[in-house]
Amino acid sequence: MHYLNGAIHESMRLFPPVQFDSKFALEDDVLPDGTFIKKGSRVTYHPYAMGRMEKIWGPDCLEFKPERWLREGVFVPKCPFKYPVFQGGSRVCLGKELAIVEMKAVVAALVKRFDVRIVGPNQEPQFDSGLTATFRGGLPVEVYERT
Repeated sequence: MHYLNGAIHESMRLFPPVQFDSKFALEDDVLPDGTFIKKGSRVTYHPYAMGRMEKIWGPDCLEFKPERWLREGVFVPKCPFKYPVFQGGSRVCLGKELAIVEMKAVVAALVKRFDVRIVGPNQEPQFDSGLTATFRGGLPVEVYERT
């Protein structure tokens, strides 16, 4: 189950359900790096881009590696400000835990019963800009029932 947790979080690191989000400053503020934010300013962050930043995730940032979430075989969550898929701090998504449990249940049920393969050799999902996650041209797959 720990590896499944890692695989789910690694998938969302590379393909977050919401690709960018904005917040507005109610008061003058200073970000942790010292950047001054004037009251009324809009600050936008981009989890899709952040999930691919070598500075954040290392030189293998473009690789799908569920084991990056494991320490000695046990799942260890990342800082929500490094991995803002569910936001962080006082604004963390209220449905985060339910979403993760639902994803695990669906993945476990599908993997046990079906073999899902991407159609076409070496086809990788291509980012398509939008509020929610979409793949340019979709993601054609073939589904085979396991016997």
